[in-house]
Amino acid sequence: MSWSSPTPSRLIRTVCCAFLYLAVIFSCSPVLYAEEPASIGEVWLVTYGPGDIYWQRFGHNAIWVRDEDLGLDHVFNFGFFDFEQEKFFQRFLQGRLLYFSAALPAQYEFSSYINQNRYIRAQRLNLLPEQSLRLIEYLVEEIRPENREYLYDYYSNNCSTRIRDALDLALDGQLATGFRPVEGRQNWRDQTRRLTIGDFWLYLGLEIVLGAPIDQSIKQWDEFFIPAELAAAVAAMEHPVNHGLQPLVLEDVMLYESSLEPPPVEPGSWWPRYLLLSMSVLAAAWLACRVFRLLHPIMLVRSWLLIAGLAGAAMVFFWFFTDHAAARINLNLLVFNPLWWVLLCWKRPRAAGLVLLLAAALAWMMTLLPPYQYTLDVLAAFLPLNIASGIVLFRRQSQRASPPGVPATADR
Repeated sequence: MSWSSPTPSRLIRTVCCAFLYLAVIFSCSPVLYAEEPASIGEVWLVTYGPGDIYWQRFGHNAIWVRDEDLGLDHVFNFGFFDFEQEKFFQRFLQGRLLYFSAALPAQYEFSSYINQNRYIRAQRLNLLPEQSLRLIEYLVEEIRPENREYLYDYYSNNCSTRIRDALDLALDGQLATGFRPVEGRQNWRDQTRRLTIGDFWLYLGLEIVLGAPIDQSIKQWDEFFIPAELAAAVAAMEHPVNHGLQPLVLEDVMLYESSLEPPPVEPGSWWPRYLLLSMSVLAAAWLACRVFRLLHPIMLVRSWLLIAGLAGAAMVFFWFFTDHAAARINLNLLVFNPLWWVLLCWKRPRAAGLVLLLAAALAWMMTLLPPYQYTLDVLAAFLPLNIASGIVLFRRQSQRASPPGVPATADR
């Protein structure tokens, strides 16, 4: 979602001023704050379901503040980015994309997600007045022009982790205390796989570029990069109120039901569909070479090695020359590698074919060895192409120098 309209910007500044004025009043009234802070209305955690567009697959969340006395009915949101920001494409490639926070009228924001057919779940939080005040003061500070931008990271610093940290601040660290020690149900890759499984090519693309760091075990606290995971944890949480434990969520309502199919709970095994794809490609290539006699198998092999080498060069770039931590230590380099370009120029095709076959065997073996990166989908989709290319090269005779008057020969 991008932000460029001047009218909402003026509204945000107005809301900021109102909140800041409220914060100043409370900070200048120690007696009122110490005895019993005035109520500031309702604070809700809002969770939006996944959408159809690829950047909507993981869902979204925000904090909704309602106070009739102050005329407030606004949603604080950390999920904005602007395509027109300076050097947007360069920042995206380098892993240094800037996101920003803003506050929008609730009705305006909700209607946007309803139009996208994404469910809207709202949970009214059972916060003490001082906790609510602390949360709102933090949110107001975060949407100030000098503070609103932050360096986005897919897993450790996104819209949902920002909401998580804001709630933890309001709850005096109770969220972190309760969930940091608990082992996560799924790691980052499992969560990514199950939420993107509905998109054939997005799923495969992410499996190619994401490396071993996202396969490590994580805590439940880390799983809160997924908004729905945070909502589920908050719904089950209790915290001390008036010398006793009470549920953190007072109301849990679905403001809008989506007709979109929900993502699966588990990532499942989807490699067979990618194996079927690769075998279909090989069958089509074999048939094409049989039908079109001018199409030599070695031409297809060279084309594939050129593409695989280009993909490998991109992976090396993301690993060593960007801030994309999730793209490092990527074992898929055994499938896509810029060294395949060297094989294209090698005068010994048998040796080149042997290198491809050995790399394919190593890629398969690495599924059982550290750092334990899940690569089954990528191997199913592309390893047969490498094996077939290796066999074609290994069976090909190098052109030999022939006696004068005898043409050089080469087998197919």
